[in-house]
Amino acid sequence: MDRVSNLPDEVRCHILSFLTTKEAALTSILAKRWRNLLSFVACITIDDDFVFLHPEEGKKDRQDIIQSFMNFVDRVLALQGNSPLKGFSLKCFTVADTDRVDGWISNVLARGVSDLDLQIIIRSDKWIFYPMSPKCFECSTLVKLSIGCGVDVTLAAGRIFLPMLKTLVLVWVKVCPNEFETLLHALPALEELVLVRVIWKDRDVIVSSASVKTLTVNLGFWLNTLSFDTPSLVHFEYSGSAAWDYPVVNMGNLVDTQIDFYLSQLYIKQLGAPYNDEVALGYSNVWKLFHGIRNAPHLSLFPDALEVLSMCSESLPVFNNLNSLAIRSDKDRGWQAMPALLRNCPHLETLVIKGPVHRVTDKCGDVCDCISREDKGLSLTLCPVKVIEIYGFQGTMKEMAMIKHFLDYFPSLKEMEVYAEENIYPTQLGGNQRVLEMFELYNKFSSCNVQLFI
Repeated sequence: MDRVSNLPDEVRCHILSFLTTKEAALTSILAKRWRNLLSFVACITIDDDFVFLHPEEGKKDRQDIIQSFMNFVDRVLALQGNSPLKGFSLKCFTVADTDRVDGWISNVLARGVSDLDLQIIIRSDKWIFYPMSPKCFECSTLVKLSIGCGVDVTLAAGRIFLPMLKTLVLVWVKVCPNEFETLLHALPALEELVLVRVIWKDRDVIVSSASVKTLTVNLGFWLNTLSFDTPSLVHFEYSGSAAWDYPVVNMGNLVDTQIDFYLSQLYIKQLGAPYNDEVALGYSNVWKLFHGIRNAPHLSLFPDALEVLSMCSESLPVFNNLNSLAIRSDKDRGWQAMPALLRNCPHLETLVIKGPVHRVTDKCGDVCDCISREDKGLSLTLCPVKVIEIYGFQGTMKEMAMIKHFLDYFPSLKEMEVYAEENIYPTQLGGNQRVLEMFELYNKFSSCNVQLFI
């Protein structure tokens, strides 16, 4: 401990910044040189879970404990005085006094905080959402604002002034779509926007920003319409539910896109039924989303996204700029959309398959070798793929047949890299002499360089 105590104050403050505020405060009992260091720590993290370490049942509901936590926060902020602050993170699900929370937020904003992270639920007779302090929308120093888990984002009547804000993160918060649109238009420097399971107060949402470059959307609740007017967007990740309609999708500068829809087991069962028109109707407008991302050079699709695409494959756009396509498979999800998808990628060079095993259906298509058909491999013969990467290989004969199918029908294929499943020991594949011999034959009789990585 003496060596650490003899370090310069700046170094010890930097060390304390990696601790929770409670842990940092406890260092004041180590020695005199540690007593006032908390006053100069530039990043404060307050988490009420650390106040209740190993709590007995009902401890969080006790008023004396809640009061003790609020007093602790008051003392920490008072000890720091007016010293500059870079980051402030507040996670508390036990506070009952909104005025004190507003006071804490006002304190750190006045001290020039640049990174503010708030997760707050107010306790009364029941859990309620904390009404966001209007002062959070008037700060000249904020660069990153994260609001999550129990906050009601309702804008104040006054002006929004966040000229430096580059990152906005909203996680499980209540938001009015009209006010949200007003907020985005008032953020001239915004570059990154994260929307995770936002509780929208209306079913029609527009994400409109001329500056945002990275957008992450996890749609946890059904929406009637979801529009994107983001002409500068470069990176786009979409997961969760599909909206009923996508009236506007303006993303002309996209570089990479990841789509991961969520389908419940009930929906999967209904889609497999003979008469599923009514179920499929709910996804009939998803093609508009893909039409908006058609210029992206890189596209990643998860298993449920492929299922959704199968319901609107006839309306898929042509992905003229798509150079790299990555798909993730699942044994309970089909490849019905793969033929149409590959036919609509005239300049595709790299195909990445994460898990080649998928559900076999009568509409599985000619991309795989699961079902014998007259037009076997037709979609592959029209696809200019040069490189294939396969992950999650387990050495089954079904997988080997799939590999041979690709080698037989992709006319421009030059490189194939096959990576073994991570939890498979090398001896399991290496000991399968037949698998190794087949890979040797592939290299001998094919113009493609096939490599197995164990």
